[in-house]
Amino acid sequence: MRFLSIIFFGGVLLGGSAFAQDPENPGEKISFRAVDVFVDSKDQHLAAYQVVVAFFGPDTKISGIEGGDPPAFRKPPLYDPKAIQKERVIIAAYNTGIEEELPKGKVRVATIHLHITGSKTPELTFKLVAAGTVDGQKITPTVAVEWRKQGDEDRE
Repeated sequence: MRFLSIIFFGGVLLGGSAFAQDPENPGEKISFRAVDVFVDSKDQHLAAYQVVVAFFGPDTKISGIEGGDPPAFRKPPLYDPKAIQKERVIIAAYNTGIEEELPKGKVRVATIHLHITGSKTPELTFKLVAAGTVDGQKITPTVAVEWRKQGDEDRE
């Protein structure tokens, strides 16, 4: 069984990352990073989205997925739990609430947490598969994926 010792400084993760040391390979750096997924529906209310995100790096594993900022997407998106054992995941969420309660504009819809072995930051790709309004109308918002910055680790 492998154990990782995580080092926190003053309860804050430095640089948006936590660092650990692999006891079986002490020279190998292990870090934990977060990537925020944003959807910008401009002036339309976003009721549903599906996004593919893939990571290419030395040894990158998805360690968790959480929901976004707006109440409509606060719960974690749907995804295949087996997918997080790999470097690619499809996330999707929908909300059948009333239009006035759905977000519009640029909103964080999810955060993907990563376990990275090695010192190189992995490359990533992302693609919007589908998005729609509460009445089922297809929309074409833009999608952005951003590495979480220092000080943004504890979102509510």
